[in-house]
Order: sequence, then C-alpha cells, then structure tokens
Amino acid sequence: MTDIQDAIQEKKTDKELYSYQKGAIDRIFDKFETAPEDYHLLYQLPTGGGKTVIFSEIVRQYLKNHNKKVLVMTHRVELCKQTSEMLTSFGVVNKVVNSTADLSDQAKYSCFVAMVETLNNRLNDNKLDISDIGLVIIDEAHYNSFTKLFKFFEKSFILGVTATPLSSNRNLPMKDNYQELIVGESIESLIENEFLAEVEVFQYNMGLTSLEIGSNGDYTVKSSDDLYSAVGMLDQLYQAYLNHSKGKKTLIFNNGINTSIQVYYHLKAEGLPIMHLDNTATKKQRKQILRWFKETPDAILTSVSILTTGFDEPTIDTIILNRATRSLTLYFQMIGRGSRILNNKSKFSMIDLGNNYQRFGPWEAPLDWQAIFRSPDYYMDRLSSDEELESHFRYEMPEELRAEFANSKEVYFNIKETYIEATYKGESSKVVLERSIAQHAYICIENSEDVYDALGLAKMLGDDIDHRIERYSQCISKSTHNFLSWLRDDYRLKLRSYLRDNFDTVFEEIHGHPPQD
Repeated sequence: MTDIQDAIQEKKTDKELYSYQKGAIDRIFDKFETAPEDYHLLYQLPTGGGKTVIFSEIVRQYLKNHNKKVLVMTHRVELCKQTSEMLTSFGVVNKVVNSTADLSDQAKYSCFVAMVETLNNRLNDNKLDISDIGLVIIDEAHYNSFTKLFKFFEKSFILGVTATPLSSNRNLPMKDNYQELIVGESIESLIENEFLAEVEVFQYNMGLTSLEIGSNGDYTVKSSDDLYSAVGMLDQLYQAYLNHSKGKKTLIFNNGINTSIQVYYHLKAEGLPIMHLDNTATKKQRKQILRWFKETPDAILTSVSILTTGFDEPTIDTIILNRATRSLTLYFQMIGRGSRILNNKSKFSMIDLGNNYQRFGPWEAPLDWQAIFRSPDYYMDRLSSDEELESHFRYEMPEELRAEFANSKEVYFNIKETYIEATYKGESSKVVLERSIAQHAYICIENSEDVYDALGLAKMLGDDIDHRIERYSQCISKSTHNFLSWLRDDYRLKLRSYLRDNFDTVFEEIHGHPPQD
C-alpha cells in the first residue's frame, strides 16, 4: 500500500459534459501530449460556460493518465471552497491549502487547491512540497496576483482559465505569461443553444465627464462615489428600477461602498426590499444576506465588487450597472451574474447607468479574443472616451416633463447640426444659441395660454439647457467651468427675455389669433 491516497474515486455527480466542453478538453489534452511539459496555455470561456466543470474533468483525467500531482489556484476564498467541492464531486480527492491547513499529511494527496496569497506564503516558507506538480491550473487567470508564483513552477504545465483573456494590469499583458490562447464557445452560441439566458438591455445616457481615471486604468472610487451618491443619480436609479425591474430579483453593482450604502437607504425609504453587501461584512452576515437574497423573490441586493466572481444565483432577473467601468473583464463579469439559465428563466435584464454598453458594445457580440490577447493595447486604445461617447448622446426629456409639452410634435434641437450649418454659411457661432433659444421659446409658447405659463415651462428646461450648452462648448472647443457657468445663466436670462418680448407674436403665429385676455 502506497502513502498516496487513491487520487481518483467514483464520481459523485451525474453532471454530463456538453459537447463543447468535451471538445475543449480534447484540445487541451492534445497540448499536454504535444507541447513541452513547461508550456503555458490559456483557455477562454464565457462566465456561465462551465470553466470549473471543464478543469475538474481535466484534473480527473490528468491524474488517471499521468504520474504527477495537480495544483489549482484561485484568487478568492469562496472560489477555493467551490473549486474543492466541484473536484470532489468529480471524484478527485483534494486538499485545500488555506491559512489554517495542516500540511503534515500532504504526501497523501495528488491534488491541492489553494488561494494565491496563502500559497505564496507557504511556498516562501517551504511548507508545501511542489517538486512533483506536473499541472498547475489558474482560475480567473486575468488577475495578475498569480504571476509572482510562476517562478515556483518553471517545470510545470500551466493552464490558465478565464472568461476574458485581457490582463487586469495593462502593463502586464497576458501574452507575456502564456504562449497560446484557446478560445472556447462564444456567448452568442451559448445563448443560441440555451446554455445561457438572453439579455434585454435598457441603457441611459449618463453624464460621466466628472469621473477620474486612476492608476489602474479604471475610474476611481472617490470620483464614482461623488457622482453616484448625488440625489439626482439615486433618483435616476430608482426610476430605472421602477420602469424595468419592479418586483423582480435585482442585483446592483456600484463602484464604492458609500454609493452602495446611499442606494440602500434611498430605496429602503421607498419601501423596497433591499440589503447592502460589501467586503467588510463578516462570513456570517454575508451568508445571511445571500440566503435572504436567494429566498426573497423580489429582493434587491446592492453591492460593490464582491459578487463579480465566485457568486452564482440563477434566480436573478435584473442586473443594474450603477457604475461605469473601463474594464472589459468587469463588464462581462457583472452581466454574467444574471446569465444563468433556469427552467422558467430564459431572459434577464441589464440596466446600464454607466454608458458601459456604448463603451464596450453588446455583451453577446462576438469579440476577436485572439487579437485582444495578442494586442491588448490596440484594443484598449480604441475604447471611446466619455467625452466622445457623450458627444453622440441625444437629450431625451423625461416622460413627466414631455407631457408638459404635449402640443409639440418635436422638442429636440440639434446643436451640433445647427453649428455645422452656421459655420458653413460663414455665420457667427452665437447664432446657434440664438436659434436654440427661439426653439425653446416656441415649444414653451406652443403649450401655454399666457406668458406666465410659458415662463413656468421655461424653468423646467434646466437639464435640456445644460445639455445644449455642453454640446455648444464642445463645438467651439471652449469649456472652462466659469465660461460654461456664465453661458448657462446667460441662456436662461435670454430665454425669459425672449418669451416676454415675443410671446404675443409667436402665439398668434402658432394659433392664428392673439392670446385671449
């Protein structure tokens, strides 16, 4: 009898592998047989495609056919536990290497599951024998915390798995650590074959130019908190929820704890069933909150980044991105939380309050992952800035306000088009705002009985005026804070003055008779 326990036992799961999963396993095993033993291979498969199932079966087959051990690395405690449970269900006897693990019996095991930081400590202290590790599997391989461990496994075959083969650190591209990428089934195909749910997108044009980009290439928590904690933004979130998700199980992603807490109090005050979760919660609190979320049909859970990985709740109906991100990985991870399929669920909703849809495109649209893997900078440099995105926005009046202008067929005024026409004719740029004021006055008079009604309607046009001033400043390439502030005030003064001076004339032009006394 050997010291090593039977590495493989009978499978405890009746989980059948799908054809695309079997195909992936065959392609990966082909590399085991043909590539050098220290080869670094990356495998991409969308969230919900079953990456853990695939690599659990790979471990099972590897241990049956190779006289070497396997190490699976994760970056989160929850993923560590889930991975160990999945391997066990596949009949793979494994040992979890966590901060409290007793490694005195490590010789008995052929498969280890470890969290990256714990493993780093154990390896630096020479507490874990890795001399016989033939295969290292890295889950969520796009995180760079793993790269510091590569030096320990210079003779091992490394298999990284990820939904998005784009490094979380632009300065450490994945092509520097992996020699080849195998691309798995696309989101489009997984939806078509009913492995993933279809998404319905509701997007709002958001003004995000106040957001600042931090050293990691994404928006800073502080600038996000400042913007998304404002009452106007909280109201917009509430209205979006009422319009598209009322009574449905909803998961909200924010970019700061403060924002999430504000969302909690704002929606709680409206009598909605909501809880908040962030990484300061204890294990017990987290467990209670997630159980409540699972068991409550109309539950709303507002969170920070804690639920982007290692969290699987198929009953989610709606994902709300109450944040902006420049991370393609995060975009896919957040939406992916709603994509799990159920017997009575084949669709889910995504409400985008961060211009993410315009920035990255549809979640299910095909992406050339090979090109992104080879040239990540080229892909990232082509992402539109917030200024570029917003330059294409068309202001839409909220429904309640639009009802006040019911007599007007059209309320929109195209500043950019008017500016182009004016400059083509050699006119001064100031005629653009003059024509805008005249159009604003016209729709106010069109929906009023007297000048006081019209002045009242003009007061309601603040957001539309600000949007037009923003567009105008972009056209003339002048946008200092003081200049914009002056323009907004001046516009409002001139609109009121125009209404007082021209109400009777424009009213008669519209109705064919002067206003009634």
